[in-house]
Amino acid sequence: MLPALRVSGLTKSFVIHAHGDLALPVLRDVTLAVSPGECLALVGPSGAGKSTLLRSLYGNYRPDAGSIRIGHGDGWVEMVRAAPRTVLDVRRRTLGFVSQFLRVIPRVGTLDVVAEPALRHGMGRAEARRRAESLLARLNVPVRLWSLPPATFSGGEQQRINIARSLIVDYPILLLDEPTASLDPANRDGVVELIRQRRDDGTAIVGIFHDPAVRDLLANRVLNVALPGTSVGVLA
Repeated sequence: MLPALRVSGLTKSFVIHAHGDLALPVLRDVTLAVSPGECLALVGPSGAGKSTLLRSLYGNYRPDAGSIRIGHGDGWVEMVRAAPRTVLDVRRRTLGFVSQFLRVIPRVGTLDVVAEPALRHGMGRAEARRRAESLLARLNVPVRLWSLPPATFSGGEQQRINIARSLIVDYPILLLDEPTASLDPANRDGVVELIRQRRDDGTAIVGIFHDPAVRDLLANRVLNVALPGTSVGVLA
């Protein structure tokens, strides 16, 4: 089976202009491939670049060197050199991202926040709202909150809304940055089951899971993202 995502030689540094344009190395020569139905967990110490790697895959950061190839439609997109409109199209149709923080337009109700990616994907409004309602119910977000903006909700409620928003479209590839970090055990288990279903249905997943129990339930393989100056390798 062909990978859905291929990365080779990925290198990224950040330039600290306040310190004489000092280059701070974060990623060096990262190589990985993830096929449909696989979940690759990123592990390593704090500061090793796990979140930087996810954001590079999503196109938020432009690497200094290397290749990120995404299976998109009937071909491949090289994200490192892609035009902004191409990156946006990949995000709209192929690449979902669950971040640690919910960032949405203020004063927009929760149901509309969750449904928005599906509408952008081309889904009809009725179907998008039906899917949003189903996900919110499954993630135990009370119906009384669906019409309210999520900005004042608890951290756990916001994270569940974030997950529903990211899972409403059946993206072929999902990037997950600590999807269960602020959840209690019951809600964590519900999120894990949703992600596991996506994996089993053929979604290619790359994720950061600091909870070893969650990682063990979801990951087929592990990538050790080492601190700069040490090696990076895939573990079975």
